[in-house]
Parts: sequence; C-alpha cells; structure tokens
Amino acid sequence: MANEKVYLKDPAAILDYAFDWSTWLTSGDSIVSATVVAETGLTVDSSAASGTAVTAWLSDGEPGDLYRVTCQVVTTAGR
Repeated sequence: MANEKVYLKDPAAILDYAFDWSTWLTSGDSIVSATVVAETGLTVDSSAASGTAVTAWLSDGEPGDLYRVTCQVVTTAGR
C-alpha cells in the first residue's frame, strides 16, 4: 500500500518533512532506525526517527520537478 503525498518546496529552502508510521505499527511498537532516500536532484540532508515518526530534512531540487522520497523503517518488533 502506498501512502503518497505531494509537497511544494522552494529549491533554496531546507525543510523538514514527516513520515507518520503510527497507523502501520501495532500498539507498543516504535521505530528504531530509518533510511530516507530521494531521487537524484533532491538531497536528504539528515533524518531522525522518534516513536512512530521519521523526520527528514530535504534541500535542493528544481522548480516544477517532482521527486520521489522513500522512507524505510525497522521497528522494535523487528518489522
């Protein structure tokens, strides 16, 4: 199942974007690590996991272009 969203971003801005995994995790499960990857042209400056969410800070890009950003997680339950 895809959970796709579209955001607008100025190429000069470094903005944070959240991936909310709460509806996908069972009660008591939380994220222990995350990998965030962006298509060429968009830069993942950093990312951090906390509880059931991952925040990624993105920069660069070109006006009017679309970039796919993916977030994969590992949870305390080994999912």
